Amino acid sequence: MMKVLIVDDEPPARAKLQRLLLAHAPEVQVVGEAGDATEALRLAQALQPDLVLLDIQMPGMSGLELALALPTGTHCAFCTAFEEHALRAFELNALDYLLKPFSAERLAQTLERLRQRMHVKEMKAESERPRIALLSALQQLQPVLGHWLVPQRGGGLMKLALAEVEWVAAADNYIELHAPPAQHLDRHTLADFLAHASVRQAGFVRVHRSHAVNPAHIRAIASLARGEAELTLSSGAKLRVSRGYRDQLVLQAEAK
Repeated sequence: MMKVLIVDDEPPARAKLQRLLLAHAPEVQVVGEAGDATEALRLAQALQPDLVLLDIQMPGMSGLELALALPTGTHCAFCTAFEEHALRAFELNALDYLLKPFSAERLAQTLERLRQRMHVKEMKAESERPRIALLSALQQLQPVLGHWLVPQRGGGLMKLALAEVEWVAAADNYIELHAPPAQHLDRHTLADFLAHASVRQAGFVRVHRSHAVNPAHIRAIASLARGEAELTLSSGAKLRVSRGYRDQLVLQAEAK
């Protein structure tokens, strides 16, 4: 079942899409409708549709602007009466560009493109699953205190000394380990990373909801407004400390 969100500021246009999908695409579930981009973005984030069928000219945020803001992995196809935006739409990696009025057959072509993209994505995920499972199992071991195992581009793992890591940033379900001049991406959440024995022993401390720092690399700290602070690290990188985490950083420093 393919989940579709319909976005158009004209109710008759939304109703027509509903009728076409209901009559000719039984494999599609319309999960919601929106008359403007703000509501569409809220629904897209909450409902996670596979495809957003959207108009371009709408009050406030345009359909092109909305396409840039959609959750990662959400496909979009534009349904519009204006052909001059087609190039920009495909630059945004649009699945399709349908010129109003369009037929059920033309809409079926769009859905077939979506079906093919979803199939390719599923096949790729399936082929990657054994490798990811193996890397994850190996990373769970993290056998040597003072080090972190990070995946290599060509496969395999590298043992990274945590003492070389200045700071770690959260990136969805990944972390970026910054060990200047290198940067390593790893499939762990920041919370999982900080909970590991190797990391606790190394003294990493969270200073923001999206990053943590190795206190051994702090070279200076400057007070900012609203109780926040800014760290200067060994490489010269600047890192913001949120007010809620500043006390924790001070306690960590005093314990050293």
